[in-house]
Amino acid sequence: MSAASTPPVEHLGGWRYPRTLPSLPESHHTVPIPRGASFWRKALAFAGPGYMVAVGYMDPGNWATDLAGGSRFGYTLLSVVLISNLMAILLQALALKLGIATGRDLAQACRDHYSRPVSFVLWVLCEIAIAACDLAEVIGSAIALNLLFGIPLLWG
Repeated sequence: MSAASTPPVEHLGGWRYPRTLPSLPESHHTVPIPRGASFWRKALAFAGPGYMVAVGYMDPGNWATDLAGGSRFGYTLLSVVLISNLMAILLQALALKLGIATGRDLAQACRDHYSRPVSFVLWVLCEIAIAACDLAEVIGSAIALNLLFGIPLLWG
C-alpha cells in the first residue's frame, strides 16, 4: 500500500475517540447578520436567540417559586439569587469555552474523558436533575393556574 492511498489519521489531542458529527447539526449555524443594516437591525438579529433563552430561563414555575419565596422571605434570599446567577453564568461560559476549543459539547467531552461507569453515573445524575427541573416547572404552572384562574392543583 502506498503512502498516497492511506487515509489521513485525525490527531485526537488527548481524546479517546475522534470527533464525529455534531450532536444537533441543525443548531450548528451562525446567525445571519444583514449587511448594510442599521445598528438596531443587527442587534435584533442577536436578540432573537437571546430572547428565546431568557424565556426558557424564566418559565411559569420559576415565576411562581420566585413570588412565593419573595412573599415569605422578602429580600433575605437576594444574595442566594445573585450567587446562583453568577454560578449559572460561569458554568455557561465554561461550557462555551469547551465547545469552542474542542468542537464537542459537554456530554461528548464527558463520554470521551471518563470511563463508561463514570459516564453512566453522570448521565443518571443529569437525568435526575432534568426531571427535578421539569417537576418544579409543572408544579409551578399548576400553582400559577390555581392562583390566576382557580383551577384545582391536580388539574393544573
